[in-house]
Amino acid sequence: MTDWNRYEAMAAQLDAEVFPALPDASDGLLALSTVEPWPEPVPLPAALPSVARFDFELLPQELRGWVADIAERMQCPPDFSAVAVVVTVSSLIGARAVVAPKARDDWRVVPNLWGLVVGRPGVMKSPALGEVLKPLSRLETGERDKWKAVHEEWAADCEVLALVSDKKRSEAKKLAAKDPTAAREMLRPAEMPSEPVARRYLVNDATVEKLGELLTVNPWGLLVYRDELHGLLCSMDRQGQEGARGFYLSAYDGNQGHAVDRIGRGEVYIPRVCLSMLGGIQPGKVQSYVREAMAGGAGDDGLLQRFGLAVWPDVSREFNYVDRWPDNDAKRAALAVLDRLDRLQPGADDEPVEWRFSPEAQALYESWVVPFETEIRGDELHPALVSHLSKYRKLVPALALIFALVDTPDSGHVIHEVELLRALAWVDYLRTHAERLYSVAVMPETAGAHALLAKIRAGKLADGFRLKDLQQKGWAGLATTEAARKAADMLADFDWLERDVASPGRAGGRPSESYRINPQALPKKA
Repeated sequence: MTDWNRYEAMAAQLDAEVFPALPDASDGLLALSTVEPWPEPVPLPAALPSVARFDFELLPQELRGWVADIAERMQCPPDFSAVAVVVTVSSLIGARAVVAPKARDDWRVVPNLWGLVVGRPGVMKSPALGEVLKPLSRLETGERDKWKAVHEEWAADCEVLALVSDKKRSEAKKLAAKDPTAAREMLRPAEMPSEPVARRYLVNDATVEKLGELLTVNPWGLLVYRDELHGLLCSMDRQGQEGARGFYLSAYDGNQGHAVDRIGRGEVYIPRVCLSMLGGIQPGKVQSYVREAMAGGAGDDGLLQRFGLAVWPDVSREFNYVDRWPDNDAKRAALAVLDRLDRLQPGADDEPVEWRFSPEAQALYESWVVPFETEIRGDELHPALVSHLSKYRKLVPALALIFALVDTPDSGHVIHEVELLRALAWVDYLRTHAERLYSVAVMPETAGAHALLAKIRAGKLADGFRLKDLQQKGWAGLATTEAARKAADMLADFDWLERDVASPGRAGGRPSESYRINPQALPKKA
C-alpha cells in the first residue's frame, strides 16, 4: 500500500469514529413507516341502561284506551300519560281508603303516589300530563262554581246577622241603666255560620304554609302538579327550607300529622298530611340532581326516591302524523272511573276504609316480599338504588289497592290476586326505569366518558390535555379529579385517548400526565 492509500484509509477510519454515518433518506422513510398508527376506537357502552317498554296490560281496562289515545295523537311515549293517570287516581282516593299488607298487623298504607316523567324538551311530556289532568281541573271548576253560590248566601246571612247585632246593641244601650242583665244578654254575640270552603283537587304553586291551610279543609289529600319539578326540588335544597322538606317528606306517608307554627298566626295543626305529586323533568337536570344528592348534598334524604312512579322512556325517532278526533268512548270510560272515585266516602267516624288481601293475594304478597327484602339488605346494589327500591314497600300494596278500587269497588274491601299481579308487573317495569335514573350514580365513569367524548368532538379540548384542564372547565360530572380521571381512563381503555406519563425532571416532583386524542375523536375539518 502506497503512503497515499495508507493516509486515505486512516482518514476514513477517523471520520467513521468522530462523525458517525447519518441515515440516508431511505432509512428515514423506513423509520417513519414503523410508527404504530392509532387503533380503531371501540364504541363506548351505552351511557343509559335499557328500560322496559310500557305494556298497556299494566292498566285497568277502563283506563287503557284513554292513555293509548293520548299517546297516539300526541306521538309521545305512553309512559307519560300512564303515570299521570295512576297518580291522578291515587289523589282522588287520597286517605279515604288504606290497605293492610300484612294479615295480622296494624301497618296501613295510604295509596297517595308520586310520579316523575323524564324527557328532554319537545317530547310532549307536559301536554301528555296536562291532558290527563283536565278532568281534575273540570272537577275543581265545578266545585268553585258551587262554592261561589254558597259563599254569596253565607255573606248575605252574615250581613243580616250584623244588622241584627247593631239593633240589639242600640236596644241594649237603652236598657243598660234599667236592666243590666237583659242588656248583657242582648250583647251576647250571635253564632256565626262557618264560612264555606271550596274543595280543591289540584295545586300548582303554593308555599308550605298555604298547603297546610288547604289541607285543613281538604283533609283527604291533594295533588301537587309542577310542570318542571326541578325548580321545586332545588328550592327545597336552599338553606332555611328544612321545614318545607320535612313537610313534603311527611306528606308522602299520607297519614302523619304536622304542625305549622308562625309568629302572629299561632299554630296550624294538620291531622293528616296527604299529598300526591306529579311533574316532569329534563334528563340533564335530573342527572345533575342525582349526582349532587348522592355526593351528600341536601337532596340526600330520600325525597327524590319517593317518586316511585319515575319513568324515563326511550323516545322513538319515527314520527307518524296523526290528525283525528279523540276517542270519546275511551275518554268517557276513564272519566266515569274518576267521577266515581271522586264520590268515594271514608268509613265511619271519618276514618279510612280498610282493605285487605284475599288469601291467594296474601300468599302471593309474601312470596314477593321475602326475596325483595333479602335483596335490598345485601351489598350488591348501589345505596341510591336501594333507597329508591325500599319505597316499593308502599308502592306495591298501594298500586294493588288502586287497581281494586278501579276494577272491583264492590268486592267487600278485598284485593284479589289479579290486582296484586298487576301491581307486581308495574314494579318490574318501573325498576328498569329506576336503574336508568340512578345510573349516573351507579356507573358514573360511563356517563362521564360519554360527556367527555362529546366535549372532545365539539373541539372544546386540545390534544395533550391534562386532568387539571378538565377540572377548570367545571363541566357536569367532570369537575372533580376522581370523576375526570375515571372518564379519561375509560376513554383510554376504549382507544379514544392515550395516556402519556412524563418522568419528572432533574428538580424532581411528580410525573406529569396528559392525554393524547385519537384523531378519529377530533372534530372534522370543513
